[in-house]
Amino acid sequence: MKRYQDFNTYLQKIFGERVQKISLDAGLGCPNRDGTISRDGCIFCDPRGSGTGAFLNHGLSINEQIIKSQSYIRKRYKAQKFIAYFQSFTNTYATTSKLKSLYDQALNHKDMVGLSVATRPDCVDVDVLTLLRSYQKDHLVWVEYGLQSAHDSTLRKINRGHDVACFENSVNLTHDYGLNICAHIILGLPGEDRKMMLQTARFLSNMPIRGIKIHLLYVVEKTPLAELYKKGEFRCLEREEYVDLVVDFLELLRPDMIVQRLTGDPIKSELVAPLWAMEKPKNLRLIHETLERRDTWQGKLYGKFIAGK
Repeated sequence: MKRYQDFNTYLQKIFGERVQKISLDAGLGCPNRDGTISRDGCIFCDPRGSGTGAFLNHGLSINEQIIKSQSYIRKRYKAQKFIAYFQSFTNTYATTSKLKSLYDQALNHKDMVGLSVATRPDCVDVDVLTLLRSYQKDHLVWVEYGLQSAHDSTLRKINRGHDVACFENSVNLTHDYGLNICAHIILGLPGEDRKMMLQTARFLSNMPIRGIKIHLLYVVEKTPLAELYKKGEFRCLEREEYVDLVVDFLELLRPDMIVQRLTGDPIKSELVAPLWAMEKPKNLRLIHETLERRDTWQGKLYGKFIAGK
């Protein structure tokens, strides 16, 4: 049986073939780094705005990035259809006219069937949502909001720059515009225990969210988190802890939510800890094996109150 609703299967059902995301760097900024909210950014965010998938494209135009990536993806994955994924930094943090120009450049390419925009919940308004909705006639559109945790105390600790209520308001508004919403969360944030992390799963399952990305908190160079780690003030999750937490998290998710990611993709040369984060195939295999061993699946405990969690 299928133990969770994975993204590749979801896309296969819609398009009848493999579809691959192309990670893009639009050269945009972030209000949590340019002084509008803060100049420090989130404590885990690297100088590229956590856009690890787009780091090789920095400095290239959108057109150049797509041409380069399409050639590589066609050879490696045999995919002929693509989703333009605006990944680095905050991809609604510009004027609507500039955003339209960027999105149009991407979607005008042959075989581009979708648009996915990663952003912050405090960087959307009705004009941006109206623009994104306009693409739905001919493309699959997703808005990806970074939440990271459903606890305001944690958001303050990681210098997120917005609260949970901001996320709720933006999700509800985006849902009103009929757009697919994906929430990003991180397991292993400073000060969070298992109970708090699983409360985030319950919270998201009760929101009008279509998808989720689950990330491991890993430490990379040139971040405030790296300084905390080197001073012994932060401990990374062990692999076994993370695997069990992911499975616990999946059990509480709404059964129809699309799981777009189960762990992250650090850059080897910049990773400080944990080193096992580089072993993505093994980590995914262990998650799948744990689901099988426990004979559990996404949504098994959805809607139920489990004592001690």
